Amino acid sequence: QVQLVESGGGLVQAGGSLRLSCAASGLTFSSYAMGWFRQAPGKERELVAAISVGGGGTSYADSVKGRFTISRDNAKNTVYLQMISLKPEDTAVYYCAADLTTRNVRLGEDLESWGQGTLVTVSS
Repeated sequence: QVQLVESGGGLVQAGGSLRLSCAASGLTFSSYAMGWFRQAPGKERELVAAISVGGGGTSYADSVKGRFTISRDNAKNTVYLQMISLKPEDTAVYYCAADLTTRNVRLGEDLESWGQGTLVTVSS
């Protein structure tokens, strides 16, 4: 079955950096659009970044533009989220997700697969 396994979360001071990874198995990774989402305590889950099948198309939440970069390595079946200049408001559980349709990923709707999440905590 499809598995998405996130890693790389942790505790970091404000202004610091983290790189999240999501390793995929059980699917033809190169055929899937991928996304990173996050959910902070008491808040709804939101899209952070999305990347198209070939990696040529990316989109970001306004709150992370210029600070976060999504990328993918289809040879390694892995999608990454490089985060710099982290802020306390970036604290959340970060999830990766996959779907055959880029539109679904960008809308966060009806996504085929989700990971279990990795916690990112940014201290002030």
